[in-house]
Amino acid sequence: MGPPAALVLLVLPVLPVLRALELGAGAGAGVRGKEAGVGPGRGRGEDKFSALQSVERALGPERELLRLLEGYVRGEEARLRDLRRFYNKVLSLHKGSAAPVGNPLLAYTLIKRLQSDWRNVVYSLEASENIRALKDGYVKVEQDLPAFEDLEGAARALMRLQDVYMLSVKGLARGAFQRVTGSGVTDLYRPSQAFPLSADDCFHVGKVAYDMGDYYHAITWLEVAVSLFQGSYGEWNTEDEGSLEDALDYLAFAYFQAGNVSYALSLSREFLRYNPNNKRMARNILKYERLLAEKSNMTGPEVTIKRPNVPHLQTRDTYEGLCQTLGSQPTHYQIPSLYCAYETNASPYLLLQPVRKEVLHLEPYIVLYHDFVSDSEAQKIRGFAAPWLQRSVVASGEKQQQVEYRISKSAWLKDTVDPMLVSLDRRIAALTGLNVQPPYAEHLQVVNYGIGGHYEPHFDHATSPSSPLYRMNSGNRVATFMIYLSSVEAGGSTAFIYANFSVPVVKNAALFWWNLHRSGEGDGDTLHAGCPVLVGDKWVANKWIHEYGQEFRRPCSSKPED
Repeated sequence: MGPPAALVLLVLPVLPVLRALELGAGAGAGVRGKEAGVGPGRGRGEDKFSALQSVERALGPERELLRLLEGYVRGEEARLRDLRRFYNKVLSLHKGSAAPVGNPLLAYTLIKRLQSDWRNVVYSLEASENIRALKDGYVKVEQDLPAFEDLEGAARALMRLQDVYMLSVKGLARGAFQRVTGSGVTDLYRPSQAFPLSADDCFHVGKVAYDMGDYYHAITWLEVAVSLFQGSYGEWNTEDEGSLEDALDYLAFAYFQAGNVSYALSLSREFLRYNPNNKRMARNILKYERLLAEKSNMTGPEVTIKRPNVPHLQTRDTYEGLCQTLGSQPTHYQIPSLYCAYETNASPYLLLQPVRKEVLHLEPYIVLYHDFVSDSEAQKIRGFAAPWLQRSVVASGEKQQQVEYRISKSAWLKDTVDPMLVSLDRRIAALTGLNVQPPYAEHLQVVNYGIGGHYEPHFDHATSPSSPLYRMNSGNRVATFMIYLSSVEAGGSTAFIYANFSVPVVKNAALFWWNLHRSGEGDGDTLHAGCPVLVGDKWVANKWIHEYGQEFRRPCSSKPED
């Protein structure tokens, strides 16, 4: 529904938006770097926010920028010392005799200063040379810096963490990870060192939400930004783009768009206290007042700002509830039919070194194999995959595409990359009893999750006959073997939605489950999700095994219900 007729000409906060668009145009200039032949891990369109491996690489350019800034600061300090010397020199002359120009030497130096010295000071090339060296150095590393799209993606990631883990935005601004519920505030994670956000940091997150039309998140972040800007009003940081006026401007219109005209009016009036000559805001105030006067005789419920709905995610509440447990379901592990054992699967390959097996669930059948890989193997797999990471895609009809509900980067590794991968396949085959050689199984997929990286509820098996999975001509994905290649400090659990439990990230362990019944029908209870990574760097490796080639290894059952 559009804005009321009385406010059709309401003027949005234009100047900050234009400034953001100008920044976006400049930052996006190298988006097609990879297509132009830039090597792996380079190029500004690589979605740095979607893998922490990419974020980590951005540390290198910043170290170079720090080195350049250090040189610039040293040069400016020397220049300012020289300016202070000149200032003190001239000031001392003015503190002397009341009429110094009677001395021809002083008269000469006065004329020279006013005709030459001051011009050299005002138009000094030294300042320009210092800043030029800094700018030239910045240009050299600019292609390796995150793009404007990465900033937007990182801001959306913070909103995702806010939602899934019910985090306090005020807490995040202080560097704390606190869950807000009706019963109070709980620390989800306590970092050894807090990294607070600035007012401008919060302003940018709110502005990203505003530009998306997401006024729920825009309001929560802009309110914190306004509070922080007010606490330091009168101060200015060189690196900041936003200001108190900008934050109030966006916040007022966000509240109007959310239906709270009276509070939009209050914020607009507050804006004019700081910027009384802003004609656009003055016009908005008149229109807000007119709208409120027209509705003065109408009563209705107070406007409640609600979180945006996600139409494609019907199981959002269950999914987020399982994520919030961080993989801990105490009562689940009290079921007698679940057990731990040393597993050999009657394979000679495992007789001397059985694997520790933990049965997590029976229907669907899900097990966790502890210490399936060693630290060195996990490190090697991550190293093999790192140069080839690309934004993960999902099957959509007959195509594959990037989507917001899967934020990660992935790479495919053939077993010809290293003999260790051959050994890994042999170990998977021994444990599962399945044929994992192509085309009966896919190559190893290695995934690195980014800032707030996640994968919303989905099935691993194809649910449509037109799925790209069938192009392998080896049937559907009968089973999933997922290896955790790293640990995380918080979040990142694997949540099984309909089975109603979640598994925390267990470093070097492997999770195995059947995607299909013995009849070949998909098991609906295997709907699962990768919860957003709250803190840490999550790596996993997936081995998807297909139906064909398993006819005598997992035969059909005589019972239709199997």
